[in-house]
Amino acid sequence: MKTKQVKLPGPDHPISIQPNPARVVVSVAGRGIADTRNALTLREADYPPVKYIPREDVDFSQLERTDHATYCPYKGDCNYYSIPAGGKKSVNAVWSYEDPFPAVEQIKGHVAFYPDRVDEIAEQLPTTRESSKRSLPMFGDKFGE
Repeated sequence: MKTKQVKLPGPDHPISIQPNPARVVVSVAGRGIADTRNALTLREADYPPVKYIPREDVDFSQLERTDHATYCPYKGDCNYYSIPAGGKKSVNAVWSYEDPFPAVEQIKGHVAFYPDRVDEIAEQLPTTRESSKRSLPMFGDKFGE
């Protein structure tokens, strides 16, 4: 069995993780899938920034775990979820590093969404508490529960 290669971020492949000050809302087929004010933004090398959302701010009742898995030498083993409401477009739309390598341990307990596999990943920067409430529809404390 071949051992998986482990690489550390560095000048040739930088990775940074920062708190995202925006409220981030993910929707598919008119449904709120995630709604958080606690997202992280991961920037890796030349890739587009990725928003990682805490699992507690994701409505997992709308996701289905798949058998798809990948490996990143910088982050570790990755698992995937589909969003049935989104149809074929939303297959393996969500990913999670459930036990990430120490260099990126901040993303543990978070998931990320492919922007082209969901309808929208909306970001609303805080201005005043009242104006940010009106800018995006609320999905209730936990998605209408």
